Amino acid sequence: MQGGTRVLIMGIVASVAVIAGCKALSFKHNANALWNIVSQQCVPNQQQNNDPAPCRIVDLRNGYVVMKDREGPLQFLLMPVKKLAGIESPELLNPFAPNYFAEAWHARHYMEERRGSPVDDSAVALSINSQRGRTQNQLHIHISCLRPDIRRRLDSLNSSLSEKWQSAQLGKHEYQIRIVSRDELKKTSPFVRIANELPGAREEMGKYGIAVAAMPGGRRVLMVIKRNLLLLNRGSAEELQDHSCAILQPSS
Repeated sequence: MQGGTRVLIMGIVASVAVIAGCKALSFKHNANALWNIVSQQCVPNQQQNNDPAPCRIVDLRNGYVVMKDREGPLQFLLMPVKKLAGIESPELLNPFAPNYFAEAWHARHYMEERRGSPVDDSAVALSINSQRGRTQNQLHIHISCLRPDIRRRLDSLNSSLSEKWQSAQLGKHEYQIRIVSRDELKKTSPFVRIANELPGAREEMGKYGIAVAAMPGGRRVLMVIKRNLLLLNRGSAEELQDHSCAILQPSS
């Protein structure tokens, strides 16, 4: 067997394994579990009893809830109050849609509230996974800690980052990254920005994962990964987070 053919076959086998794994996850988990909590518990309880439980907050005016995730001491999820499957939902590209990422960044204070002490912005990250890189079919942004090694990598890139998209290796995968200001994050949803700025993204948003972290000077960095099953990359930007929050532990 020729070397090129062998590599191609190995790639196909790996792709099939990843796809099978994704399907197995979808069967193992109730893909509507988060939506059921939002629609059947948090929102009705807020409307009827002025109590957001089991969510931390239900903001009907701005159209989202924030809920403590089961995983990790400080991880929270921000989700719409209406049914939106995920990053591929075309409603997210409406310029008048809620800016869920901006709301999620604002909601990072719940991490401090739960910890009982300050959490520096440099330790925080937001993420959303691609359509095939998630287990739940209700849009949810992870509000959690940044991996320490990713923090160091971003700090090393700081002087070279700008408002122009560039490729950078973050952990095991290649990302497209760029700087935005605090005001830019508030003004333009990352969903809209990516659809407008990355070639071909608008037509295949479901293949992308997005993460946001803080940079010096109050800037934010957008980190975008595109699914590539041949490289065992499911487009899960959540991989840049560490839900155990080791970054907040004292240095040994």
